[in-house]
Amino acid sequence: MASYGARPPPPCARALGLTANHGASESPPARADSTFKVTMVPGDGVGPELMTAVKEVFKAGDVPVEFEEFHVSEVQNMASEEKLEQVLTSMKNNRVAIKGKIHAPMEYKGELASYEMRLRRKLDLFANVVHVNSLPGYSTRHNNLDLVIIREQTEGEYSSLEHESVSGVVECLKIITREKSRRIAKFAFDYATKKGRGKVTAVHKANIMKLGDGLFLQSCAEVAELYPKIKYENIIIDNCCMQLVQNPYQFDVLVMPNLYGNIIDNLAAGLVGGAGVVPGESYSAEYAVFETGARHPFAQAVGRNIANPTAMLLTAANMLRHLNLEYHSNMVSEAVKRVIKQGKVRTRDLGGYCTTGDFVRAVVANLRLRPVI
Repeated sequence: MASYGARPPPPCARALGLTANHGASESPPARADSTFKVTMVPGDGVGPELMTAVKEVFKAGDVPVEFEEFHVSEVQNMASEEKLEQVLTSMKNNRVAIKGKIHAPMEYKGELASYEMRLRRKLDLFANVVHVNSLPGYSTRHNNLDLVIIREQTEGEYSSLEHESVSGVVECLKIITREKSRRIAKFAFDYATKKGRGKVTAVHKANIMKLGDGLFLQSCAEVAELYPKIKYENIIIDNCCMQLVQNPYQFDVLVMPNLYGNIIDNLAAGLVGGAGVVPGESYSAEYAVFETGARHPFAQAVGRNIANPTAMLLTAANMLRHLNLEYHSNMVSEAVKRVIKQGKVRTRDLGGYCTTGDFVRAVVANLRLRPVI
């Protein structure tokens, strides 16, 4: 692992003018008797570089987490049934994982379901949660955004049920069930209740897909009746996209089927800075997998030291909170947000000139400092 003291800091890091002891916060809690084991799947593209950033920050912050690392890739011939089972076994044993994007090739090679989809189904990771939150100090067209996108991700258009009925005619089946629609709706309302949010909006296309999306919409409405203190609305997916661009402040928690969630996750990420700044996570009844909110391998940036690690570091901080490591979670997230707010160390996607390494060094320098008011 690289050592930050091995060479003089670059101009981006020197601009901070910080030392690790300046304004140090109260001492961390006593080290846990044992570390938490977490499955790590770096994935494709810049995934391995982002995971290296996580490991370096965790090491500097003395975070009590031990990673079981598995390299899986469908595009680099690093995928097999045996490897998939090894990853699943580790995830089931540890119950918590952090992963990058496992890129799925577009060519059909006899298997319709990608490794990503198979992992989600085998672990029943039905709920994907993306909290879209503006970063203090980084201005966009819409500032002070705070909305949550909840996506059902085990059925819908991602059911992998396609066939060529006759030559030149392909049927692709979209599966919507009452059971899974009610489950994701209940998850959304429970989330809103727990987080003190006031409104849930169901996103659909029931005006065209009257039976499929109609069932999803009906299920959401039925669940909404059980939560009278939370306002419930629904909106058609195309109008939702336009409204998010024009006035995203009208939304609080949005719940939707699989494909719409993928589209809205990426659109909303663009509102606050792009794929490099938004964290995400996926849940089943037993497991939690933490991954960035907008899933992109960013293959063109591999080896160039330009990827923004913000989203993955915030994702890792959320994972620590899930493990009840509140001190370490706050330490990492506050350090990342402080670097963004100071504005002196920014990667190219945020209009800066600094490298991935510069950003990581800045975060490490900011660990255990008091929050910026």
